[in-house]
Amino acid sequence: MSKAKVVVIGGPTASGKTAMSIALAKKINGEIISADSMQIYKDMNIGTAKPSVEEMDGIKHYLIDCVSPEIRYSVADFKKDATNAIEEILKKGKIPIVVGGTGLYIDSLVYGIDYNEMQVDLKYRDELDRIAEKKGLRYLYDMASKIDPEAMKKISINDRKRICRVLEVYKATGKTKTQIEIESRKNGVQYDYHVFAINMDRELLYERINKRVDIMIESGLIQEVEDLTKKYTNMPTAMQGLGYKEVVEYFERKLSKEEMIDKIKLESRRYAKRQLTWFRKNKSIIWLDASKGIDKNTEIIMREIR
Repeated sequence: MSKAKVVVIGGPTASGKTAMSIALAKKINGEIISADSMQIYKDMNIGTAKPSVEEMDGIKHYLIDCVSPEIRYSVADFKKDATNAIEEILKKGKIPIVVGGTGLYIDSLVYGIDYNEMQVDLKYRDELDRIAEKKGLRYLYDMASKIDPEAMKKISINDRKRICRVLEVYKATGKTKTQIEIESRKNGVQYDYHVFAINMDRELLYERINKRVDIMIESGLIQEVEDLTKKYTNMPTAMQGLGYKEVVEYFERKLSKEEMIDKIKLESRRYAKRQLTWFRKNKSIIWLDASKGIDKNTEIIMREIR
């Protein structure tokens, strides 16, 4: 029996994934599942570039705006929720389209990786935070590299969250993250995934990122963060999000407004670079050239999935 088709569209931030996925959904009778680790959170709209109702243009979206920022949402949670959404879409006779830039989320589906839910060891997490403050992030990176050198090849020295994840997985399970991935991949995948990623001229991409940040500030990002801090008392993962943590630093007077804006732009460009590196390691991805335009690229996708 042939497996059901699922389309995946990845790529760096600000590369046009939202617009392309909506155009495609209209042409192939599809519905969209977000694979974005920040758009999952309620009340975080501006900083996550969450598509508006107008932008969605009548296309149903899943896994957007559905989790409180006070909740820790894991890859295991995403895989379970995304699989449920895929099943729901297929039952309607429609095609699921998974869209986003969180590579770990996409890999959990495409490679069938089971990141079994593990209890968050807050004591150990605090210990790692203390080490990072005292000895620097490089020290944590070297600690993780000794445990799981293979995983660390794909992780930036500045990516505190992923560095800590490698250490936490090993502490909780006694296995490396790489080991867990290899073991779970043996189970095979449930669906016939067709994976695409958008590539864009680097200079143009960086220009789009800078412009997007300016629009976020003009649209009220600072007020959004202020409202969040008033509404929610504890946001363990959400406030680590790009754009949010920099505004918090501005509130704490660690940055001026201009420095905050420049830092968001710089970190967003760095993030885009890491996303491209992540997607390039998947040799089966079909790359779409953004300069060809949405119509041409949706044609390429439709041809590939037939």
